[in-house]
Amino acid sequence: MKKILAIIILTIVILFGSWYAAVYYTSYSKGVRSGELIKFSNKGVLFKTWEGEISQGISGAQIFSFSVEDKNKEVIKKLKDFQGRYVKLTYIERFATVSWLGDSNYFVIDVVEEKSPHFRK
Repeated sequence: MKKILAIIILTIVILFGSWYAAVYYTSYSKGVRSGELIKFSNKGVLFKTWEGEISQGISGAQIFSFSVEDKNKEVIKKLKDFQGRYVKLTYIERFATVSWLGDSNYFVIDVVEEKSPHFRK
C-alpha cells in the first residue's frame, strides 16, 4: 500500500514539474508593444506580483495588461521611473500563468522610453 501511494505521489510531482517547466520555459510568442504607461503596481495577498497596463490609444480603449517577474529588478525600476510616459515594452507570452509569477500571460523583459506619436511637432 505504501509503495502504491509513493508511486502516485511521485507521478503527481513529476506531472506538475513537467507542466511548470513547459509553462515557464516555453514561450508562445515574443513581441513589442508601445503605449502610455498608466499603471504599475505590486499587488497580491498571498503572492505579490508586479502588474502593469499601457494605453495603446488616445481614448484609452485599448489597454495592454502585463506582468513583470521579481527577478527583473532593472525592468521594475525603469517602469517605476517611466510612470505616465510613453514606453516600448518587449515581452514574451506564455501558454499559461502561475499565480506566483503574475496575473497575465504577457511578461515584460525590457522597457525603453519612446517619444509619443500623439505629441510630435
